[in-house]
Amino acid sequence: MSTESKTAHTLNDIIEIARDGQDFYTEAADKVKDTELSALFTKIAGVKSQIVTSLSSTVAATGAKPAEHGTVVGSMQQFYGKVRATLGDTQYGYVAELEESEDRLLKAFKDTLTDSDTPPAARAEVSRLLPLVQETHDVMRNRKHAMKH
Repeated sequence: MSTESKTAHTLNDIIEIARDGQDFYTEAADKVKDTELSALFTKIAGVKSQIVTSLSSTVAATGAKPAEHGTVVGSMQQFYGKVRATLGDTQYGYVAELEESEDRLLKAFKDTLTDSDTPPAARAEVSRLLPLVQETHDVMRNRKHAMKH
């Protein structure tokens, strides 16, 4: 596999996971009644959009086509989040599932950085975006823990 195709493949995997989060945050923002929580979800959906746009530009620069959809796992997680929110505390249900979505994206970023086969262009872009991913992860983790107690 060429460096360009490895870069595209690596980043497209992350794009799909970030799209999952973007879609889920957008949906959750419309479903929760708490305006502050809705605004937070909308803000984080915007961060996911920035990540998708940035990574898509890097993929396009390799001559490949950026991913246009999310993942099956993300769709199932979103469905589970809806069911959980319907059956219990809507706000906590969404926060808990979105926090898991953040875990998944952060893991993908860290796996990319620790993979010795990650091409320099992919590594540089993931390194640049990691602070954003870590920040949204921490916000949702802290929100989930605060809601449990």
